Amino acid sequence: MTEQLYLADSTVGEFEATVERALDERVVLDRTHFYPTGGGQPNDTGTVRVLDGSDETADEFAVTDVEKTDTVYHHLDGAAPPEGTRVRGVLDWDRRRAHMRYHTAQHLLSAVLLDDFGARTVGNQLYADRARLDAEHPKFSETDLADIEARMNALVDDALPVRHYTMDREVAEAELDTERTRIDLLPSSITELRIVEIGDADDPFDRTACAGTHVGATDAIGEVTVEGRTTQGGEKERVEFTLADA
Repeated sequence: MTEQLYLADSTVGEFEATVERALDERVVLDRTHFYPTGGGQPNDTGTVRVLDGSDETADEFAVTDVEKTDTVYHHLDGAAPPEGTRVRGVLDWDRRRAHMRYHTAQHLLSAVLLDDFGARTVGNQLYADRARLDAEHPKFSETDLADIEARMNALVDDALPVRHYTMDREVAEAELDTERTRIDLLPSSITELRIVEIGDADDPFDRTACAGTHVGATDAIGEVTVEGRTTQGGEKERVEFTLADA
């Protein structure tokens, strides 16, 4: 089973690993910092370089996709190197950093919508240049959108710390606000949760069960622009936003 290093530290962009399984153009590593698609966050891309005894590059493959099923599979642009091969993985850091910024901003938006409008998040999707969030709400007005944008940018300016820890699911369901943490959206097979908090440790602004990657403090998000909203039917609204280059 691949050790998912990105869960412990989102800031690492290069690592070494050993090929555990080679499956045509897919490879399973014993450890990885490549994030697989999930939770509305796209997969990382980058390269996997085969290392020889002198630590020089023998072959290099582009990592075009990463998926997680029974373990983490890295899709390459060529035949996978054989089992036992030592490799160095290098992430496309611009892409990863963009995903970290957008994912953290999505947490802020979910919390703002729940606090100010009682609007529960029911879906989200982020990219390297934009993001969207679906919430249970009849319709946001233009004034609402302006207020949401101002609130988010104030939270960015506050440079709130972002941290994570693991928690047993039964304990989390008994002790935490399940509506805010959105535990009910996770499959019942997940028994240990990764909890992401934003803000003061004693009274966090947001606390969510999430396995994605995030920045270390909200000021790394950059300026938020709420681009607009669309009705998705069934009293569900989609809010779209972008972040300034940072």
